[in-house]
Parts: sequence; C-alpha cells; structure tokens
Amino acid sequence: MMRSLWAGVSGLENHQVRMDVIGNNISNVNTTGFKKGRVDFQDLISQMMEGASRPRTEIGGVNPKQVGLGMNVAAIDTIHTQGSLQTTGVKTDVAIQGDGFFVLRKGDQHFYTRAGAFGLDANGTLVNPANGMRVQGWQAQTVNGQTFINTSADTTDLQIPIGGKDPAHATTQVDLMCNLNKDTPVIPANPTAAETRDGTWTVTKQIYDSFGERHDLQINYTRVANSPNQWQGTVTIDPNTANPVNPQLSIGGTQGPDNTFLVQFGNDGTLQSVTNAAGGVDNTGALNLNVTFPVPNATPPVGAPAAPVTQTFSMNLGTVGSFTDSMTQFSSQSSTKIFKQDGYTMGYLQDFRIDQSGEIVGIFSNGTNRPLGQLAMANFVNPGGLEKAGENTYVVSINSGDPDVAPAGLAGRGKFIAGALEMSNVDLAEAFADMIVTERGFQANSRTIQTSDQMLQELLTLKR
Repeated sequence: MMRSLWAGVSGLENHQVRMDVIGNNISNVNTTGFKKGRVDFQDLISQMMEGASRPRTEIGGVNPKQVGLGMNVAAIDTIHTQGSLQTTGVKTDVAIQGDGFFVLRKGDQHFYTRAGAFGLDANGTLVNPANGMRVQGWQAQTVNGQTFINTSADTTDLQIPIGGKDPAHATTQVDLMCNLNKDTPVIPANPTAAETRDGTWTVTKQIYDSFGERHDLQINYTRVANSPNQWQGTVTIDPNTANPVNPQLSIGGTQGPDNTFLVQFGNDGTLQSVTNAAGGVDNTGALNLNVTFPVPNATPPVGAPAAPVTQTFSMNLGTVGSFTDSMTQFSSQSSTKIFKQDGYTMGYLQDFRIDQSGEIVGIFSNGTNRPLGQLAMANFVNPGGLEKAGENTYVVSINSGDPDVAPAGLAGRGKFIAGALEMSNVDLAEAFADMIVTERGFQANSRTIQTSDQMLQELLTLKR
C-alpha cells in the first residue's frame, strides 16, 4: 500500500518542478534572447516481485513481475531554437540569425548571450547597458596607413570613438580610366585658341597633400603629329591659381626634365607603353608614373637641410592590353575619368554601421569609411550544456565544451542583424497546453494519494 503513496508523492513533486519551469518560460515570454526550458520525466527503479524465466521443454518463458516506485526528473533542457527577430532601428541593437553567442566580459570572466541590446558608455565602449558587461571582438589596427582587423588575435573590448579624429591622408595613388577619341585632330604649329581647345582633352581631379589641403590635378592630352596612336600628356598642379606648379615626372626611376609624358596605344585601342622626355619607359603590366610636387608651407624635419618638402604620388594609367580600369583610344567621345584617388582631409567620426559579419564601419565627416572593429561570435559543441548565469547570460560548463570564438558566418555560425533584437522562443500556446497537461498530472497523482489513504482507512476498520 505504501508504494502507491510514495509514487503519488514523487508525481506531485516532479510535476511541481515542471510547473515551475513552465511558469519561468511564461514569465520570460518577452525577455530578449531568452531560451525556454523543457522538463523530461523518467520512471524510478521498479521493485521485482518475480523474475523472468526462460522457456522450457514443457512450458514457455515467463515475463518478470515488477512494480514501479514512481518517477523523477530526467532532465531540464534549454531549447536553443531560433527566436523571432524584432526590428528596433537602434544601430547598437544586434540579433543573431542562426547559431552562435555574443561574448561579454566582466573582469576576467567571460559570459555568453543571445541578447544583443547593446549601447555605448561614456568611454565609447560597446557594452550591455543593463549590467555594464563589455562586448568582445577585435579592434581595428592601422599599420603603414593600412587599416585591418586581425581576427586571429585574442578578443578585446570594442570602442567606437564618436567624434574622434581621422587624420588627413596625402594622396599616394591616382587611377585613370579615360578614353581618348582617336578622331581628335592634331594641333598644328602656332594654333589658334579654337584649334587648341578642339585638339586638347583635359581631365581633372582633386588631390590632397599631407596637411589635407586640396589641390587640382590637371592632365591635358594632345595628339602627336605623325604618330596616330600616340598622345602627349601634360601634368599641372593648381593650374587656375596665380602660381601653377609643373611637377616632376619619373618612370622606372628615370626622372624627366619637364612635366610631359607620352602614351602609346595599340591598334586595338589598348595601352602599350608610357615614356617621359628623359627616355624612361614602362611597357609591361601595370603602367604608372610618379608625380612629385612641392607641398606649400611645409618645413623640413628638425635637423634636415633646408630644402623644399615634396610629395610623390603614383599615377596609374592602366594595364598593357587591358580594356578594364585602363586608358583606351577608340573612335568614341573622349571621357573625363580619373577613376579615384586615395587622399582625404581630416575628418571626425560621425556615425557607424554594423554589417552581417559583425564588422563595425565608421562614417567620417571627410567622406571616408573605414573599419573600427568586429564583433566576435562564440560557438559550442553542446550549447545545451551551458549554465544559465542570470541576466540573459550563460557560462561554460564541463559538458558544454570550450567556446570556439571566430567571426560570424564561419564554420556553421550564424550572422549578425543590426537594428534588430531576437525575441524569446517561448510559444505561449505550447506553454498553456503544457500547463494544462502538467496540472492534470499533478491532480491525478493527488488522487492516487487520496485513494491510497481511503484504502488504508478501510484496512484499519476491518477489525472493530
């Protein structure tokens, strides 16, 4: 008789645990990044009343006779299914679509979460504003003027210095991609103003010196007489000022005596070679010439001899035999196209964006965009083995495996969605159905105890 009583008690206790889990799920139905729990039951050991016997010649086998002693909780699992994404429009809100966790740091301890409601603190550090934990990733580095993110290094705090300066960058590369009309007339000797205008094609582009000051780069192209596929280029800096500059041009280390160069095209309209007046020639691969001009108001370094401070940039004409990103000569209208230059003036960080790989791109007032850092994403062999640490965070356990931290999108990781948050994955309809089933299970077990009590009462009244 006592077995049914204790079986009913175990049912009451463990159905109460299941109701506790369901109640916690429902209470977190609107918690950002929450992952619901699930209770699994299993039966307890059974009392053997009679063991099994094997079949014999005279009679078949007999099954064992066992009475169960109740049930207990087999597991309380955390279900890491994807939650719905809610658009917030806040640029520091980030959701994860797919597998993975954000990495947070508090002191020397790391935490992992799916809740990406982040913000900036007074130092510009990306944090969880609810608890101050710092978001981990890789800060961008600038070496020799090149900005890159080393994702193979250890993670660190991410800082976004809103209002921080982006220093001026002198122009080092100028890429040309213009077409010169083969039908352009050759300028005769002693030309008129109209003949000069009709026979010259001019391309211009703003470039920058080391102070970030703008200068106008102008290149005039004229057809060479008796050389139908050859053009002479004349380079001038700030041609419309009172003191225009005729820069020095060098090709392959050979410096020309003036600011002119010759471009040779093939019969198919593609580049063949570039030469200067001193005989410097470049006729293989990418064709370029170095342009050197004095920087206004610049002073030599301390201890250096007094001499004009100059700046040199490479003017890239294109690739021999190529039509793409190169100068060409076709019987089509000449095009004004200096494709790009890499200089800019000083600017301030005005805004930033986070892309799907977690890269944080800064937007500066000087029109430049460059990476500031990148969010890290952790993955686990067994995410269900993580321990909940409160505040929407998890910590590593001995059964979760070590965190594998890398950029988003690699090795099965999900992607980041900026301006959105992941909602709880609790399904209210499912939770209410589980609650009904759990309540009925609890009620049925209480009936087992009541009935067993009545049977004990009947036993006590047998002898009067």
